[in-house]
Parts: sequence; structure tokens; C-alpha cells
Amino acid sequence: MTSLDIDAVASFLRAAELKSFTRAAEALGTTQSLISTRVKRLEDGLGRLLLQRHPRLVRLTAEGERFLPAARDLLAAHGKALSAFTVAPEHIAVGISEQAVGAEVPAVLARLAAHDPGIVINLRIEPSRALEEAFERGELDVVVVRRLGPGRTGEVLRNDAVGWFAAPDLVRQADAPVPLVSLVAECRLRRHGMDALDRAGIAWREAFVGGGMAAVAAAVQVGLGISPLAARIAPTGSVDVGPGWGLPSLGGSQVVLRSNVATPRAGAFVRELAAAFRG
Repeated sequence: MTSLDIDAVASFLRAAELKSFTRAAEALGTTQSLISTRVKRLEDGLGRLLLQRHPRLVRLTAEGERFLPAARDLLAAHGKALSAFTVAPEHIAVGISEQAVGAEVPAVLARLAAHDPGIVINLRIEPSRALEEAFERGELDVVVVRRLGPGRTGEVLRNDAVGWFAAPDLVRQADAPVPLVSLVAECRLRRHGMDALDRAGIAWREAFVGGGMAAVAAAVQVGLGISPLAARIAPTGSVDVGPGWGLPSLGGSQVVLRSNVATPRAGAFVRELAAAFRG
């Protein structure tokens, strides 16, 4: 192979990062079959197997790991060349709930920034209710929030179970109020958990209120109490103690995207954002 197909390299990179041909196709605004064809063409040209295909995900091979940094550099240089005559950067006001992304905010931002360096991201990380209100006022172009029930509009990116998470060695004290660890007062999951305990007639006390998911995760991991959380964003090493403690079920939740962007460039950004959260 004397030259590399940029579209094929982009397809490989998105599939490798998102671990899915389907999600890569969504991010690039194309079809799963075309992504697969492009990657196969790239592999045939290089004479190397870059990705291992599995029914529900794809993984990098050793050759794919070697090629990944070069693929990123190539696409970054290509994007820089295309933007050489761009008149002005495009600003997008984005709101993300920490209860939707957990501690993965830096990784998501890095992926979005790499997608289009010419887009300036104005980011707000706030509770879901505040973000939806700001979106309704026209202050934000796109929001990713967590909902516990139906809302006006939005695209459901993911369905997550909700549970009571705690350090595995935390033991419930007989006749003592359940110690709660939660985000700030505006957090929907916090209120949801408190209401569930009240309806079940289970006494509780606030043991820790964190200003961010990193603080909540740390409090849970050191055993300060239990926290009502979506399973996907539960702290590493924590377990759902709800059944064992006889606590009420918290049901499920949805991660929802709302967007009112108008330009093709912003639309591509939103597709990349959706792909990062889906699945």
C-alpha cells in the first residue's frame, strides 16, 4: 500500500475507540456495513489484522495497538489541513450531568476535542434538572442528562439499572439509620433514593454530601455509607447492597440527549457525543 485512505483510517480509529462498528457508524454518520468494509480494506492494504471481531464488540489486535497512535496522528494532521482556511471556530454550549457520565468526563472531553479541534466547547457540569432548565431557556445547545421518568423531548442513549452501592465490607448496623452518601441537593437520584426509603419506612441519615462524583465515589469506597447510583457509574470495587440490606428497589433510569444544533459541523459533533454515551 502506497497511500492510506483517510475514511478507512477514521473508521478504524472510531471502531477501536468505541469498541463497536455500530457506534463508530453513528459517530461518523454512516452505516455499520460501510465501516466494516473500510476497515477490511485498510487491513488488506496493510497486510495486517487490526481488529478482532466479536458478536457484541471489537478489540484491537497487537498490530492494531501498534497502528493506533499513527492513525490518531494522521487524522489530527488531516483535520488541521482541512481547517487551514476556516474563517472562525464554532462554539457549542454543552451541558453534561455527572450522574450521566460519572468519572469519565475527562475521557469523553478528550475524544470530543480530538474529533474536531476547531470546535470550541463551552461546558457546564451540573445536575440534570438544572441543565434541562438551561436548555429550555436556550442557554445550551446540547445536554446529556439522566432521567428517572418521561420527559418532553430527547433521544434515549442508554438504559441503566439503579441500585444502592457501597464498599463490599460495609455492614448495616441493626436499628441504626441507613447512612446515605449522595451528590448535592439538586441531584435527582439523591431525592429518588430518599423518597424510596421514606415510602418503605426505613430510617436514614445523611453521612456525606459531595460536590461531584469523584467525592461521592471516594466516600463510598472508604465505607462512609451507601449511595443511590446507576450501576454504570458506580465506584470501582463497590457492590449493590440493596437486596442484602432489604432496601427498596430503585428501578431504572435513562441517559438522554437533547440537542438544537443547526449546522452540519455541530451535527457531526453531536453524533460523536451520542456515540460516546450509547451502549
